[in-house]
Amino acid sequence: MSEAVKVVDDVAFEDLLANPYPVFKRVRDLGPVVKVEAANIMMVTRFDDVMAIERDPETFSSVNPQSLLNTVIGPNLMRKDGEDHARERAAIDPSLRPGVVKRCWADPMRAICDDVISQIEHKGEAELFEELAAPIAARALADILGFDGVDWRTMALWSQSLIDGSGNYSHNPEIARKAKEAASGVESAVDRMLSHHRDDPNPSMLSSMLQADPAQTVEQIYANIKVAIGGGLNETRDSILTLILGLLQNPDQFARVLAEPSLWGQAFEEAVRWISPIGMYPRRLTRDTEISGTLVRKGEQVGLCVGAANHDDRRFNDPEKFDLFREKKSHLAFGAGSHFCAGTWVSRALVSQIAVPMVFERLRNLRLRDPRLVRIRGWVFRGPTHMPVVWDA
Repeated sequence: MSEAVKVVDDVAFEDLLANPYPVFKRVRDLGPVVKVEAANIMMVTRFDDVMAIERDPETFSSVNPQSLLNTVIGPNLMRKDGEDHARERAAIDPSLRPGVVKRCWADPMRAICDDVISQIEHKGEAELFEELAAPIAARALADILGFDGVDWRTMALWSQSLIDGSGNYSHNPEIARKAKEAASGVESAVDRMLSHHRDDPNPSMLSSMLQADPAQTVEQIYANIKVAIGGGLNETRDSILTLILGLLQNPDQFARVLAEPSLWGQAFEEAVRWISPIGMYPRRLTRDTEISGTLVRKGEQVGLCVGAANHDDRRFNDPEKFDLFREKKSHLAFGAGSHFCAGTWVSRALVSQIAVPMVFERLRNLRLRDPRLVRIRGWVFRGPTHMPVVWDA
């Protein structure tokens, strides 16, 4: 006999923002699908359930009229399935393939990292969110998108505003206003660059979308560039900080990575499992169905909490710990199925091959100013938001 969806009504929204993992564990232990009233969503938090849902897009659809992402950004490839999704994904993939990342983007990303680090290395101290990770991620993304003349701070503001708007499950009007303003700014930036990329084909995403067959409409370009700014900037920024934090908090593991540079990729994968930059995304049911014995009705929305699934102790031993030598198992930080993150190879290259190794090479004896000053926040999107460090200048 099917079970009804259980409800948790004594968790504050701030609890999720401050540290969602105790809530995730409670929900995961309570049942396969649990409605958390503060978030106004039914959460799926177990690894195997998330994987099963991602393998069944006919039942668990990304086409979701209730999605905040559609409200903030407009109809986009993240909220489409089947051929509609495949066409829009095919329009951006040529800019993001591993070979293109290596040939076209690695050297510009290396130059960006060198420039950002050069601006701080003489100081002996910095706040890494604002002075390192955000400018690197924003400038690299602007290059890949094909933007010219957009300041990294503007990119960062757009990204955060779109992120906040897409996660605005408490329906805060000020968050909604800022998201709308950011969306308008992105559209204006796209308009300024369209003719250039139409007339001068190049590896950028804007050019790729214009050269696609069929070419993408302006509305499709607007929406999917906003998706890239919302998800692509914060994911890279937060991964840089999380990997640095994980290594600084675990000096034995850090020493091994320095001694064996081949471990950088392994350390990156553990970092994004440990604190997943993208923590939740929704799916809508197209029919009544059971999720591990719990009945969910057609038309309902469930939140796939990949941040929780990556801490599922049924799959990962001591999931709260950063341990790059844990038993090798796949994680869900980049999603799964047809919606597997398009920017995965960019993130892997920028974070684990370029930015973080360069940080530790150039900022000698890097260390946290005070571990108590580190701030990590969010649940739909999560990462360090304040990370003061010092080094031997």
